[in-house]
Amino acid sequence: MRRQRSQPADHGRASRETILDGAFQAFTKGGYRDTAIDDIAAAAEISKGGIYFHFPTKEAIFRELMRTTADKLVGKVEAAVASEPDPIRKAEVALATVLEVFAGHRTMARLFFEAGSGGRGFQAETNALHERFACLIQSYLDEAISQSTIPPIDTRVTSVVWFGALDEVVARWLQAERPGRLEDAYPTLRALLLRSVGVAAETIAAGPAPASLATFPEQPK
Repeated sequence: MRRQRSQPADHGRASRETILDGAFQAFTKGGYRDTAIDDIAAAAEISKGGIYFHFPTKEAIFRELMRTTADKLVGKVEAAVASEPDPIRKAEVALATVLEVFAGHRTMARLFFEAGSGGRGFQAETNALHERFACLIQSYLDEAISQSTIPPIDTRVTSVVWFGALDEVVARWLQAERPGRLEDAYPTLRALLLRSVGVAAETIAAGPAPASLATFPEQPK
């Protein structure tokens, strides 16, 4: 009996995931504003009624897509830093991982960055994503202070500044008519941010350990 009761819930989750997958395809192809529910239904191979059963509006679909994508990105960062005992190395790996993901998914990155300025609801989701990453960075900096790796600083403000710098680098890359390789910004960004929290000059000059920056996929054409 317990198994039978769980089946409708499992089916509902699968349907939502199917809709979100279709929505991602439709949004990346046509952009948010020019994508209609009909386009999402076609991409997901589901009826419009099936979509409205799970999501009342196109905006609701997009906001859920933003949340689930943010969850996956945070999960990727946390998995990447899990084996790093040094909190500063964790911060380095986190920065590299975010750049890696955006470098390999330029269309997705542009879609979500544009959505951030598209309305109050989308801005709220964007702010929530920024807050999550700022809190991750803050936790690494707090740990570094507790280990006397860096001097005491206001980690809350610093974490916001760190993510703001990363956000600006990605935004400018997305806006460029002829973007270069996003990963090329990493060494300079890393050095500037580590210097800002008092990391030793010799550590910065030594560069990141080979494992900190994964191989980046080719830029989409």
